[in-house]
Amino acid sequence: MLHSLDEYIEKARLSHGHLCAGQVLGVRLAMAGLRELDIEDPVRERKRLVTFVEIDRCATDAIALVTGCRLGKRALKFLDWGKMAATFVDLASGRAIRIAARDSSKARARELFPDIPREEAQQQAYRILPDDELFDRQWVRVTVRPEDLPGYKGERAECAECREIINFRREVKIDGRTLCRSCAGERYYEPAD
Repeated sequence: MLHSLDEYIEKARLSHGHLCAGQVLGVRLAMAGLRELDIEDPVRERKRLVTFVEIDRCATDAIALVTGCRLGKRALKFLDWGKMAATFVDLASGRAIRIAARDSSKARARELFPDIPREEAQQQAYRILPDDELFDRQWVRVTVRPEDLPGYKGERAECAECREIINFRREVKIDGRTLCRSCAGERYYEPAD
């Protein structure tokens, strides 16, 4: 069952370590996504939902909290796009909705609460503004590949270069060799030796 806005905000504060406008916005964004998909109990229906988040900020922690989607459960997918947005995919129906925060909500917070600090004004405004003032919504199609589904168990491959094991079909084939992405040139790190 969905909790109240205040209950989720308190859970987000405890989980994240502090409360900020991003946490409030993330709670509201996730609640809107669940409502649009008619998911009333994300915990009970945890295998029904996959969520794609587009930013690694406070809102993402709140979205994970409300939806129950987690990286380790393979139900939360992170795309480093720098956008305050998330797409909620109902695996049972195939429906998906992308919800993006409107930047104009910051100015609206200033209008509503001109005499308090910006952060506090945003927190208060994000609690009370209607969804239509906070978010843009768009129904979308998302193909979630079998290897990206929660619970997927598939073949594993060994990198011909570093010999590390590669899961979930993330290997790359180059000149007939099976390589991990790192050995194929997509490294985010450089060896120190």
